[in-house]
Amino acid sequence: LRNRRQLMNIHEYQAKDLYRQYGVPTAQGFPAMSVAEAVEAAKKLPGPVWVVKSQIHAGGRGKGKFKEPEAGEAGGVRLAKSIDEVKTFAEQILGNTLVTVQTADEGKQVNRLYVEDGSDIARELYLSALVDRDTSRIAFIASTEGGMDIEQVAHDTPEKILTITIDPAAGYQAFYGRKIAYGLGLEGNQVKQCVKMVGDLYRMFVEKDMSLLEINPLVVTKAGDLTCLDGKMDFDSNALYRHPEIMELRDLSEEDPMEIEASKHDLAFIKLDGNIGCLVNGAGLAMATLDIIKLYGCEPANFLDVGGSAPKERVKAAFEIILNDKAVKGILVNIFGGIMRCDIIAEGVVAASKELGVEVPLVVRLEGTNVEKGKQILAESGLAIVPADNLADAAKKITDEVKKLG
Repeated sequence: LRNRRQLMNIHEYQAKDLYRQYGVPTAQGFPAMSVAEAVEAAKKLPGPVWVVKSQIHAGGRGKGKFKEPEAGEAGGVRLAKSIDEVKTFAEQILGNTLVTVQTADEGKQVNRLYVEDGSDIARELYLSALVDRDTSRIAFIASTEGGMDIEQVAHDTPEKILTITIDPAAGYQAFYGRKIAYGLGLEGNQVKQCVKMVGDLYRMFVEKDMSLLEINPLVVTKAGDLTCLDGKMDFDSNALYRHPEIMELRDLSEEDPMEIEASKHDLAFIKLDGNIGCLVNGAGLAMATLDIIKLYGCEPANFLDVGGSAPKERVKAAFEIILNDKAVKGILVNIFGGIMRCDIIAEGVVAASKELGVEVPLVVRLEGTNVEKGKQILAESGLAIVPADNLADAAKKITDEVKKLG
């Protein structure tokens, strides 16, 4: 959850534009928002083979399945051997819903395509870079098992995973690239290509404040050249103010509408699958709240952190977002007042409950600064707000209320 709220994703075709800016080798290709654009894109490429790729923020596209029968049996990545096939695949894919191992059951609608020139592949490899929290360094992860689920490779054959961490004081040095090249079984000129490519990727990672970069697969062509055939990139949202050019790449259609609305009010919100809405201040306390709801036999409907000093307006916005989720059958407010005063939260809860007409059970646990004043405001509100003395008491009361509703 913490990682999700810190990241912004982009599409593959956008990632490959960044590759080109940094001199990282990748195949030629063009984005397409319509069937006509897909055909025009294919005509700009040499062929005779083209790859038509669904553009959604989820992995596993090639093995994914479409919900609609008219989309055909093949997955979200298709190999076309003629311009007519490019047109057919674009007609089948665009506007239809693709379900992959990384989407929910409802899947994601495909609104964009990427038409790419086919590559003559000799070997498929895996390469990624990420922020390693254990070492506080950027780490490169490489494997000879490209094109596969890397988590499964790590589980079944961990000896096939190579991890190299970069010393931030010295920065990238050529020997890092050579270690990766030898680990991937590259030889001759491929080693030189790898040294340069990893250096360019490292520079891009640092300069663009990335959190994750994944290339699966990184291929060796039959001509002996390295090419990045995929590109997954996540960016640290805390640094996006420095990168308006990255912010312009944001695709709101790929994000949850509730999460988009929450971001407008500076709320950290993530939709979950349960039925108890949570309004909490502080990420750690929010995580503990989710855990204790599960401990008492129910499921949280969201992660929502209102922050350390939320005004009444933000509390109201938080309630609106929670109540917009039709699955919510009860709400737990859990506040520890430090910077956040309990009386301010209580006023916000009362105002929101009255204005929005909250009809589901509402349990409020307050502790900290001005807690007695906060409890008094709740008690005198005339609303059916259930007070709680501590977190365990709050969790038991809200789960009992929700269980009664069935």
